[in-house]
Amino acid sequence: MQLGIVGLGRMGANMARRLMKAGIECVVYDRNAASVEALQAEGATAATGLADLVQKLHEPRYIWMMIPAAYVEGLIRDLKAHLVPGDTLIDGGNSYYKDDLSRARELVNDGIHYVDVGTSGGVWGLERGYCLMIGGEDKIVKDLDPVFAALAPGMGDIPRTEGRTGQPSQAELGYLHCGPSGAGHFVKMVHNGIEYALMAAYAEGMNLLRHANVGAADREVDAETAPLRNPEDFRFDIDVAEVAEVWRRGSVIGSWLLDLTANALSKNPELDNFSGRVSDSGEGRWTNIAAIEAGVPVHVLSAALYDRFSSRGEGVFGNKLLSAMRFEFGGHHEKEQE
Repeated sequence: MQLGIVGLGRMGANMARRLMKAGIECVVYDRNAASVEALQAEGATAATGLADLVQKLHEPRYIWMMIPAAYVEGLIRDLKAHLVPGDTLIDGGNSYYKDDLSRARELVNDGIHYVDVGTSGGVWGLERGYCLMIGGEDKIVKDLDPVFAALAPGMGDIPRTEGRTGQPSQAELGYLHCGPSGAGHFVKMVHNGIEYALMAAYAEGMNLLRHANVGAADREVDAETAPLRNPEDFRFDIDVAEVAEVWRRGSVIGSWLLDLTANALSKNPELDNFSGRVSDSGEGRWTNIAAIEAGVPVHVLSAALYDRFSSRGEGVFGNKLLSAMRFEFGGHHEKEQE
């Protein structure tokens, strides 16, 4: 099988490598010529531009777009000028599922198929494989099965869920046709919303462990500082990195995410190579919007999203106003930061 790939960043390049190992011919293009040359040296067919990429693919063409969501619309517009009815565009990035719905409706008028694939695996995907959440027409998704099977992790050494027998399902192999256009990115959107919350839970819990010795520190006694009622209750010098390590082994909260947390703490227990500014690429916001529209409570997911906003200083003005109000009604002066 042959597949065109546009976008050879952190994930796109490794996806091409994994596909080539499975015997799938990849025609690749990226604005960064060095990325194209590197994959060409590994066996990919290099394209000098979008027109060249389309020309080097035989019909019906399948083109996987692996670029940031903000650039997908423009790329589709540029590619469409070179495509013919029967060709298929695949968006493997993190697009908003509502954009998928409109794109699929527009492209079908030109006879072009559209598949949305929520892709999880990050920089580890080359080795571990990619969890794929797919939306699109039944026939087209079936035609692309060799691609999805090559990218997915497979059964690996994960035990089968109780009650599952016989031939493994696609989901057990690490990929799932979730429904029509938009369904793949809808599932991936919620996946990332959950990811925000899981990360926040680990971060908040370990931050509490780190402050378990607050009772041993000297605390100011003044009207602006809440007293620690029983300082002797908080005199534990807990090694957070070691806690992460022990939780990895047999704990009910063990996970791959915890494995990665332990790796980070092992490299730098103080994490002083990070500022604490946490970005969000959109999926957490869209998850909350979908929950509001559907009338579904997502208390934890929304709190995790707002915490990311706070980490970037988006709440600074509000905090200043809180401080100003305290001064206005009670004459409370801000304490200097240590």
